[in-house]
Amino acid sequence: MGLLGLVLPTRCAGCGVPGDALCERCLASVVRIGPPVCERCGCPGAWPVRRCVECTGRRLGFTTARAAIVYDGVTRPLVSAWKERGRRDLVEPFAALVEEVVAPPFVDAVTFVPGDRERGRDRGHVPVARLAHALADRWGLPVVRLLARSGPSSRQAGLSRADRRANVRDLFAARREALGRLVLVDDVYTTGATAAACATTLRRAGARSVEVVCLARAVR
Repeated sequence: MGLLGLVLPTRCAGCGVPGDALCERCLASVVRIGPPVCERCGCPGAWPVRRCVECTGRRLGFTTARAAIVYDGVTRPLVSAWKERGRRDLVEPFAALVEEVVAPPFVDAVTFVPGDRERGRDRGHVPVARLAHALADRWGLPVVRLLARSGPSSRQAGLSRADRRANVRDLFAARREALGRLVLVDDVYTTGATAAACATTLRRAGARSVEVVCLARAVR
């Protein structure tokens, strides 16, 4: 425990109770995404389907996408605390949630959606990179930084599906050749625009396949 932790004890990011970064009560309130889900994009539904209305007719670039929890009124402030307010101590509880819900991927390496450089400086860390490393440790896989942003982008929040796709078009570039089977880690799957753009870039760089694993997913 650091000096700051001795002066200011850790509090739950959800309810503020002193103790763990995510207390048992708040952890229990988080909605896990279980079957049945869309075989391709992982969207939960009433029955299993190969392609749901979310991904039918789209060229997604990835083989499958899976997320651990529903991005709703409970999880939204938790993700915000992790990403925007520097709660790095949430990385391990979040990685544990992903490990609990998502089956270990049968891949060769882990990579991640690159963060915006300016936002990374403001936050003091790159949340998705930390989650990728935590998951790689649990899965016994190496982490390879394969993607870079070609420039700044507008925030995806509040954009329509078409605008989200346009916002990330040509935004990502491969840092080097991407070989083998990869799992791409991201924080929140909303429309799949970011995941699809990154997966397409990785496939063009030589990746044999790309599976997407996210912490949370917006469910309509």
